[in-house]
Amino acid sequence: MVAEELVAWDKKPAIPQVTFRSIVAGLTIGSLVLISNFQFGLQTGWVSMMSLPSALLGFAVFRSLSNNLGYPFTDVENVFVQSISVSVGTGPLCFSFVGIIPAIEKFLTPEETGLGHSITFSIKDLIVWSTGLGFFGIFFAIPLRKQVVVKEKLPFPSGSATATLISVLHNTEINEQVPSFTSGTFSGEHNQGVKYRQTRLTESNLNTEEYEPQSTNNNDPDNRISRTTSNLLESQSLIELKQSEIYSKNLKNLVFTFSISSLYTVFSYFVPVIRSLPIFGHNMSVNHLWNFQPSPAYVGQGIIMGLPTVSYMLFGAILGWGILAPMVQHFGWADGPIGDWKTGAQGWILWISLSVMVSDSIVSFLSIVIKTCVNYLKSKQNKKNEYDDATQGLIDYRQQRGISSDEDERNATYHGQNQENLSDAAEIQQEEEFSDVDAKFLVSNTVTVTGIIISSIVCVISIKYLFKDISVYPIFWSIVLAFFLSILAVRALGETDLNPVSGIGKLSQLFIALLVSKSHPSRILINLVAGGIAEAGAQQAGDLMQDLKTGHLIGASPKCQFYAQLIGTVWSVILSSIMYKVYNLVYNIPNDLFRIPTAIIWLDCARLVTGQGLPDHVFEFAVVMAIIFGVIAILKNTIPPSHKHYGKLIWLPSGVPVGIGLYNIPSFTLARFIGGLVAYFWLKRHQKEGENRKVDMIIFSSGLVLGEGLFGIVNMIMANIDVPHL
Repeated sequence: MVAEELVAWDKKPAIPQVTFRSIVAGLTIGSLVLISNFQFGLQTGWVSMMSLPSALLGFAVFRSLSNNLGYPFTDVENVFVQSISVSVGTGPLCFSFVGIIPAIEKFLTPEETGLGHSITFSIKDLIVWSTGLGFFGIFFAIPLRKQVVVKEKLPFPSGSATATLISVLHNTEINEQVPSFTSGTFSGEHNQGVKYRQTRLTESNLNTEEYEPQSTNNNDPDNRISRTTSNLLESQSLIELKQSEIYSKNLKNLVFTFSISSLYTVFSYFVPVIRSLPIFGHNMSVNHLWNFQPSPAYVGQGIIMGLPTVSYMLFGAILGWGILAPMVQHFGWADGPIGDWKTGAQGWILWISLSVMVSDSIVSFLSIVIKTCVNYLKSKQNKKNEYDDATQGLIDYRQQRGISSDEDERNATYHGQNQENLSDAAEIQQEEEFSDVDAKFLVSNTVTVTGIIISSIVCVISIKYLFKDISVYPIFWSIVLAFFLSILAVRALGETDLNPVSGIGKLSQLFIALLVSKSHPSRILINLVAGGIAEAGAQQAGDLMQDLKTGHLIGASPKCQFYAQLIGTVWSVILSSIMYKVYNLVYNIPNDLFRIPTAIIWLDCARLVTGQGLPDHVFEFAVVMAIIFGVIAILKNTIPPSHKHYGKLIWLPSGVPVGIGLYNIPSFTLARFIGGLVAYFWLKRHQKEGENRKVDMIIFSSGLVLGEGLFGIVNMIMANIDVPHL
C-alpha cells in the first residue's frame, strides 16, 4: 500500500472531500451506528458517537476498493466520512427518541398533556419533530470553533484520538501551531517567533519536528525541511509496513469483537435466560433485581467509560438497589413490585437519582461558567501583555539594527518607531499565532447568522404544528437557552471528553419551569418539549466540535465538515423516525428488555419542577443526597491539580454516574464494571506504549458495542416472525 503524498497542512482543505462516494460511505456507516445506539439508548439511555470505529470502517471500505478507485482516498476525505457517520449515529439522542418522545407517548397521562387525551406520534410527526430539533445546534457550534479549537486549543480527547487514528492509517501528518512569544527575537519578518509543529504519528511514538524560522545567521529552514524529507523517504518502506500492520491489527480486533458480540446476541434470543443470570441467588434476583447480564456490549461500554466512572455507577447501584430499595420495601414506603416505576422501589430511588444528578449538574454548570469568565478575563490580560512584549521586541530589534526614530516622519525613507507601525506588527504576530485555514474554507458569518435564524424559525413552526397549545414564548426561550448551554457543553466536552447533556436537560427544565405558570394545564408537556430543544442544541454542538477538532488537526475543510453534519442530520431525521416506530412495533416498549429509564427521568424531573408531589419520605433523602453530592462537586471543580489532595478526589463519587447507577437495574452496571476493570489493567499493562494503545482499546470495545447493537436487528426480525425460543 503506497503512503499518501505529504501535503502541507494549509493546502489540505483544497483536496476534494465532499464526494458522492464519501457521502454514501458516511451514511451507511452512520446508519449502522444509529441502529446500535437505538438498542442501548432505549435500554439504558447510553448513546455513543463512535467516531473512532467510523473512521476505521471508512478507511477499511476504501482500502478494500483501492484498486478500483479513480483517485486516492485521503485523510481529509476520511474525516468527512466519519463526520457524516457521527451526525447520523447520534440522532436517537439528539432528537430525544430515547427520552422525551417515549416519555410523552408512554408515560404522560392525559391530564398532564393538557389536552385530555394521550399523545401518539406518526412517522410524519416524528420527522417534523426531528427537523425542528436537528439543525440549530449545528449553527450554534460554528462561532465557537475559532475560540475553543483554534485559539484555546482545548484537547477534545475523542476528537484528537480520531485524528491520531486517521493520521496513522493514512501515514500523514498532524499540524498544529504552538504559540511562542519571545521578546527581542525578531528578524525583520512579522511571523518570526511562531513555531509550527508537524507531527507524523506512528504505531508507538510521536516523531515531532519543529520548524522555527531562523535569522539569516542560523540554519536555513529549507535545509532542515529537506533533511526531514530525505529521512522520511529513506524510511518510507518501514512506514508503509508499520501502517499496514496498524490497520490490520485494528481491523482484526474490530471484526473479532464484533463477531463475538453478534454471536452472543443471537444466542441470547434463543436462550433469553442468559440476559439475567441470578448469580446472587433466587431471592436477590426476584425481589431485588440483582442479576448479571454477560453482555459484551455493556462490557465494551465499561471499557470506553473507564474504571472511575463505572466504579461510581457501581456505588450508585449498591446504594440504590442494595440499601435504599430494600429499606423502602421494609418500611412500606413503596409497596408495589420493585421494578414498578410508579409504586415500586425503582420509582422511589429514581427520585434520589434525580436529586443527585441535578445537584451535581447545577454545581458543575456554575463552576464552568465562573471558570469561563475568569479564563476570558485572563486571556484578555495575556493578550495585552503579549502585545506589549511584541512591541518591545520590535523596538529592541530596531535599536539593535541602528534604526533611528529621529528622522522626519514625512520622509519616504522613514522607518522609525511609529506607534502605528508597532501596533500593526504586534497585531500581525498575534494573528499569526492563531492562524487558521483560508477564509474560503470556513463557514461565513452570513451563513451562520442566516442559519441560526432559519433553523430557529423551523423549530418554532415544527413545535407549533405538533403542539398547538404551546405558545411561542417558551419555545423561543428554549432556543436561547440552548445556545448558552451549547457553550457549556462544548467547553465541558473539550476539557473532559464528557458532554453533560443529562445535566443540561435538567437545568433547562428548571429554567423553563420558572417561565410557565404552575396552573397551566400543559405545563409538564411544555417542560418536556422545552427541555428537548435545549438538550438537542447542546448535544449537537458538542458532537460537531469534536469533529471540528479532528478536522483541524488533520487539515480538513471546516466548511466541508459543516456540509457533512447537514447531510448526516437530514438522513438521521428520516432514519431515526423510522427506527423508533420499528422498535415500538416489534417490542411494544416499554418492557423488561427496553425499560427506557431516561424517559422516566425526564418526566419525573418535569413533574418535580412544576410542583407535583413526591412519594413518601423521598424529600428528606433527596435533600440529604443533593447536599452530599453538591459538596463533592464543589470539591472536584475547585481543587486545582497542584493541590496535594487533588489525587484523592478520584475516590469521591461524581453525581451523574452515581445517578445512572441508581436508576439502571444492576445487571447493566455489573457488566460495565467488568469492562472498567478490563480498561484499567489494559492501560496499566501498556502504559509505556503511548496514546495509541488507548485507541486500540476503544476500537476493541467498539466492536463489542456494534456487534450487539446491529445484531439486535436480527433478533428483532426473529421476534417479529415469531421464531420460538429454546
